[in-house]
Amino acid sequence: MYIRTLARTRGSWEALDVLGGPADGPVAFGGDLGPQSLLAAYRRGLYPFPAATAEQRIVNELMYEAEVEAGVVKVLPGCDDPYSIAWCSPDPRPVIHVERARLQRSLRRQLRSTPDWTTTADRCFERVVRQCRTGRSEQWLTDDLLRGLCVLHGLGHAHSVEVWEGDELIGGTFGVRVGGVFSADSQFTLRSGAGKTAVADLVRRFAAAGGRAVDVQRDGDHVRLLGARPVPREGYLALLAGRHEPRPLPTGRLPARRLAG
Repeated sequence: MYIRTLARTRGSWEALDVLGGPADGPVAFGGDLGPQSLLAAYRRGLYPFPAATAEQRIVNELMYEAEVEAGVVKVLPGCDDPYSIAWCSPDPRPVIHVERARLQRSLRRQLRSTPDWTTTADRCFERVVRQCRTGRSEQWLTDDLLRGLCVLHGLGHAHSVEVWEGDELIGGTFGVRVGGVFSADSQFTLRSGAGKTAVADLVRRFAAAGGRAVDVQRDGDHVRLLGARPVPREGYLALLAGRHEPRPLPTGRLPARRLAG
């Protein structure tokens, strides 16, 4: 069954029909987590969700084998064990358009009362990514994915935002930039409000760099409070394909309280 399934559904990034893929769950399995594959995926509106354990890989096969066999979920080349890497494209998808970003009142008050909080960008990318996986029960930020993201950072495609209290790193977020869209993969917080501050700062810096929208991938009250709204997959792919004149992401240290207006 397994070999026959792969033979029937194996495809490529170029041939992958993301628009016609499932709205919930993976659009594809397989491939690899090298920088070229990661960039190809983000450019097609996908993000990776690797299985960190053999048990998670088995769950993927049990849950989606029928959809793979039917060709609804595709299998990409480059991996001997395709169920170990899932590629997702939620439909709809929570997106913060930079002109509609906002800050909840309680966070504005907090930022005004913490004058020693500052923010930077790309100051310590790998440290932010590692912190984002610390203590998480769902460990999708595997070593292979971390290595691929760090290479993308070195090539100028992946970025981080850091929140500091004095010289202590207390929050951050990271993700991948594709044209006018920034796909924010994860965030962490060691002080109440620091993770939200990192996302708000990312939106502000990305707007200054000519960005149009920040994709936060997973919906929830915390991102709705920052202005995220669901965008259908077709609209999200149109954002990715839109013409854009990029400018460098501002990276300097800035006071976090400026975000409070």
